[in-house]
Amino acid sequence: MKTFQPTQKEVKREWHLIDAKDEILGRLSTQIAGFLIGKGKPTFSRHMDSGDFVVVINADKVTVTGKKAQQKVYRSHSGYPGGFKEKKFSSVLSAHPERIIEHAVSGMIPDNRLKAERMLRLKVVAGEKNPYLNKFESKEQKGAKA
Repeated sequence: MKTFQPTQKEVKREWHLIDAKDEILGRLSTQIAGFLIGKGKPTFSRHMDSGDFVVVINADKVTVTGKKAQQKVYRSHSGYPGGFKEKKFSSVLSAHPERIIEHAVSGMIPDNRLKAERMLRLKVVAGEKNPYLNKFESKEQKGAKA
């Protein structure tokens, strides 16, 4: 009996819609990272990108536990003298709520050649409206025909 090795042609990508309303950021991010990597699939292989597309709506309504809403800080450095920047969680949530989820998921995906491609399949929307609705409608129509 030979070990099954999937090829790129055999990868079937699905679309997952996740509502972030009143969800905890860390638990939500691990769920999203699992879909992007493809860990729940029986054809999962570490060296291949077999993950799915993920659309997250209501990113502005995500929550954190404890005092993180007041204490969490996002830090970055440009590499130049004086290029250190800090932004509080609350200010990022009000200005660009989609970046919070993208940052959390990015930290949970392994740092390798596949990371950029996996992150491109993550679509985060701040409001209730889903701009990728046609992807889900075609999926439901295929299920109805079968």
